[in-house]
Amino acid sequence: MGAWEIIGIVMQVLGGMGTFLVGMKSLSDNMTRLAHGKLKSMLNKTAKSRFAGVGIGTAMTILGQSSAFTTVMVVGLVNAGIMTLFQATAIIMGANIGTTLNAWVIALAGSDITALFLALAAVGVFIAMFSKSERMKSIGNVISAFGLIFVGLKFMSSALTFENGSDAFNAVSRVLGAIKNPFLLLLLGIAITALVQSSTAVNAIIITMASLGMTIGGGGNAPLYIIIGSNIGTCVTALISSLGANANAKRAAVIHFLFNLFGAVIFMGILVCWKGFADTVLAGIFPSDITVFGKEGLGPTMQIAIFHTLFNVVNTLLFLPFIKGFVWLAERLVPGKRQAESPGSTIFAPLDERLMRSPSVALGFIYQQSGKMFSYAMDTLDFSFHAFLNKDVDAAQTVTEHNRELSEANRLAVSYLVKISTASLVTEDENTVSKMHYVLNDIMRIGELADNVTKYTRHYVDDALIFSEEFLEMIDGMYEKIKQLYVVSLATFLYRDPASLGEVDALEDEIDRARRELVETHIKRLNEGKCQPQNSGVFINLVGNLERAADHITYIAHSIE
Repeated sequence: MGAWEIIGIVMQVLGGMGTFLVGMKSLSDNMTRLAHGKLKSMLNKTAKSRFAGVGIGTAMTILGQSSAFTTVMVVGLVNAGIMTLFQATAIIMGANIGTTLNAWVIALAGSDITALFLALAAVGVFIAMFSKSERMKSIGNVISAFGLIFVGLKFMSSALTFENGSDAFNAVSRVLGAIKNPFLLLLLGIAITALVQSSTAVNAIIITMASLGMTIGGGGNAPLYIIIGSNIGTCVTALISSLGANANAKRAAVIHFLFNLFGAVIFMGILVCWKGFADTVLAGIFPSDITVFGKEGLGPTMQIAIFHTLFNVVNTLLFLPFIKGFVWLAERLVPGKRQAESPGSTIFAPLDERLMRSPSVALGFIYQQSGKMFSYAMDTLDFSFHAFLNKDVDAAQTVTEHNRELSEANRLAVSYLVKISTASLVTEDENTVSKMHYVLNDIMRIGELADNVTKYTRHYVDDALIFSEEFLEMIDGMYEKIKQLYVVSLATFLYRDPASLGEVDALEDEIDRARRELVETHIKRLNEGKCQPQNSGVFINLVGNLERAADHITYIAHSIE
């Protein structure tokens, strides 16, 4: 075989791998778009049940078509304080199971259904080009992505297809069979996967070679060592992603690595000691001459696919009872201040770029953060109002500090919304992004109104104003209704419950009536000489600002429409 022929084969293999990876990326992006709210909904159900976590991790990976997609998302969620390490560990285990589906798809690429997928690629393109529905466009792109995956596999397959016994076949077999040491094959799997950051691509190469009858590392268990290595190598993506994150996020990435490392140690021990594992166990399940979808001789490819599944399922079953142990070990390996283990325990969690892998999840995160900002703004208003009742002028400094924090959180939230807007969004998410800008503005207005109240407190004290007990009781009653409105509006906003909007509107009407009653009572008392004229400025402005705060609270509730 000449040098140019070898270069041509290498280039064709690389071209096939590139086409395969592009197809996988397109499949992941469009499956995520189709999943839309499903990913966000699943993450909202991350409870303390380890079995639920495994199921969610599996489903997320199937939808995202990448365990790296899931693990990087998990690192981001842990970094943001939304997910605990316990929850993250279960989801990571599930992600490893979910990614095994890809190996089965690749293994089936050698069957007679390949021609069907290649034909569907063109159909998918036409669906995406001519459909007006966003969902149908995404479905078309998914179909064409499957076609690209099979085109890439065909490219690699054809590049390595030589007549058995020919000089080319023998030359390639000699190269592939040169490395017989199990641990070198393991390191090879780790290195290649770390380089291309895709265990699926490595699996595709190994399965393609097996389908062509090429001997890797002397045959037997040799291909399985590379598959084990690919499971360790895929951890590199999450480890890189965790750089610069907080200690808990680094621990989540380390747990992913430890899970695959411990599993690799167990299976390497089994395979090294049981040299006939592939020829007895795997061949017993899928004999080499088995016929799959009308294609003979797909046994070796199916054996690799089932081993990949076996590796991840068995490891999950073994390690699932020891999640707390993994968390404990990760905390020892990654020292640092212990992070809050309760999702949402911080006032403002950092806005994490990793969540951008799923715009709907990123938007859900902003939604949650906005709820925290809403609560913080209302706490600030509550603090300033009671400072007015207590004539506490020193409260102004605290309110100013709170508004400074709100302003910084708002700046980060708006910046994140702008980044989300640049992603490929479904129409529903585009509308939500637009509405969230208004919600953030309403939250900031509540904080500014709290600041206004502190100014009225200053006038109250400096000008020695006197308000009657009747007035103070009436305005306190009005404020109690505002607090009720806030509670209902926050629940309406967070749970997107349109059924509560009627109650919101009814409370706002009560607040409007309370404002009119206060103003009318004040004017009457002025006319009767029972109220000081100099009180009017503070009185009218205070009542008006509280009523405006109620308006902004109502706007936030109605943003779900």
